[in-house]
Amino acid sequence: MDYTTAFLDYLQLEKKYARHTLTSYASDLNQFQSFLLEKYDTGDFMEVNYPMIRQWIVSFVDKELTNKTINRKLSTLKTFFKFLLKVKAIEVNPMLQHKSLKLPKREQEAFSLLELEKLSAYFEDSSFEGLRDHLMIEMLYSTGMRRQELIDLTLSSIDLEQNQLKVLGKRNKERLLPLLNSTLILIRDYLEERKGLALDTDKLFVTKSGKAIYPNLVYRTVNSYFKKVSTKQKLSPHLLRHAFASHLLDKGAEITAIKELLGHSSLASTEVYTHSNFKELSKVHAAAHPRSLKKED
Repeated sequence: MDYTTAFLDYLQLEKKYARHTLTSYASDLNQFQSFLLEKYDTGDFMEVNYPMIRQWIVSFVDKELTNKTINRKLSTLKTFFKFLLKVKAIEVNPMLQHKSLKLPKREQEAFSLLELEKLSAYFEDSSFEGLRDHLMIEMLYSTGMRRQELIDLTLSSIDLEQNQLKVLGKRNKERLLPLLNSTLILIRDYLEERKGLALDTDKLFVTKSGKAIYPNLVYRTVNSYFKKVSTKQKLSPHLLRHAFASHLLDKGAEITAIKELLGHSSLASTEVYTHSNFKELSKVHAAAHPRSLKKED
């Protein structure tokens, strides 16, 4: 039986995979079969074990393929052997213990001070939702809190007398964050507007109908506002947290203090922001240092 054809038919007819995906899967399987014939003198998928697959991975590393490309090809094998197991062509899936190759973390560029300054022209504080959206973005940037931490805030989280905010972070770890005067003014204005709603929650941030806000609402809010001032492709709430840390570093804040404010359990997590800032410093250094400038003829 031609299991490759049966597999592709299964993906097309039952799983409704797109044509280009089927072409990609067929190409990966043909490549793997060619490798088996060349290396092990067999094209029979029923004889495959994981050491054979591992050798295929090694051959790609030798060809300097990226981990992302290798993972995609191995994903094809994983799906294929699951199918063979399903139709009882094999008894053990040779990909069962396989773990995807690690991919390098993509550093996201934080929102700039200029983008944040431009944004102020678009806030509309005369309506409840306009005031709420302004405060959400202000809080994310001025405190560096996570999106979920913002959603979880309650009325009791705020201490207006002490100018601070109690945040419940990962693993239920509490931390206190200082509030700027500009944020306090927005909070008071927002709370006044909030009083006029029919509420069924004690959460600080609510919808116009009085219900607690949710992750997608926060994402949409940040995305819709920053589309007006930024050309970045990804406009997520996390970039405000990133901007908070980056701008504090730019102003000379100690990384250990930033670690506490962000609620990181280890300094390694905070050091991600120093790497991105160091790249910018390197550019400035290379452009401005006398020894790096080309001499005029």
